[in-house]
Amino acid sequence: MTFSATQSVIASIQPYPTCNHQPQPPHHLSQKLQSKSTRISVVKTQQLSSPTTQEPKRESDCECFNLYKELVPYKQAWSWQKSIVKEKKALIERNEDCPDSLLVLQHPPVYTMGTGSSEKFLNFDLKDAPFDVHRTERGGEVTYHGPGQIVMYPIMNLRNHKMDLHWYLRSLEEVIIRSLSNTFSIKASRLEGLTGVWHGNQKLAAIGIRVSQWIAYHGLAVNVTTDLTPFNWIVPCGLQNYQVGSIRELLGDIESFDGSSRKQVRDPDDGQLLDIACKSLINEFSEVFQVGINYETISRLEFLESELVKLL
Repeated sequence: MTFSATQSVIASIQPYPTCNHQPQPPHHLSQKLQSKSTRISVVKTQQLSSPTTQEPKRESDCECFNLYKELVPYKQAWSWQKSIVKEKKALIERNEDCPDSLLVLQHPPVYTMGTGSSEKFLNFDLKDAPFDVHRTERGGEVTYHGPGQIVMYPIMNLRNHKMDLHWYLRSLEEVIIRSLSNTFSIKASRLEGLTGVWHGNQKLAAIGIRVSQWIAYHGLAVNVTTDLTPFNWIVPCGLQNYQVGSIRELLGDIESFDGSSRKQVRDPDDGQLLDIACKSLINEFSEVFQVGINYETISRLEFLESELVKLL
């Protein structure tokens, strides 16, 4: 049984992209960001500490490949996902433990389209596209991925959680909503009938998934310091009357309404914002899905990919 669901994914970065403009957060928010950056640390050891009344017991572990400081080509990340999915299906067939996995990264500029995406949402000729275009097996319409976006690809065994796609999509949205609220004081929400996370009519994060034999992959992308210009060359997620926003731009909007003396505090640059956003998203992912985070190295991904090649 194979399912496909919902709207776009976004993502990527060079080892710290910069914007032409540098809108700054207000003084009180700068202090909050700095305190959060030192406080948020998702470190998971092999043995979990005893649960307390404040922190519920983790139900399972999740291996995490945190590559967000690198620009990972889309096809490479896609191949890694398929390798992990294949491994998980094999574990399930053998009735062995099948924990979750999480890829965190950024992409070079690229457009991706879902299984049933329509070319009418492209404002360019495919033969003369400004960036590479990939049609994938995820659900949803076209979206852009580029430097300054944090992309999370959870490869989840939904048997460990709930075999319910609606619950899974809402949970991915919850990860982003909590991160924006708790870390950046940005009021974000869902819009009825749509998938993703919004601030007003600005879409800050997109979600697109594929589920095969209750293994979910593809995932979510959050605009942090992203250059939003490439979104003008498509109709993002096929939504005509909505805008795309980013954390950096919203912090600038907040500053324009706040006359605080922010110069007394060193304001976060784009690299710091990406650091903070990445740590926050992993932390909220751990909390929402009640998993402990085990950090893995890229060598394991390379091994899985090589094993998949042997089978092809």
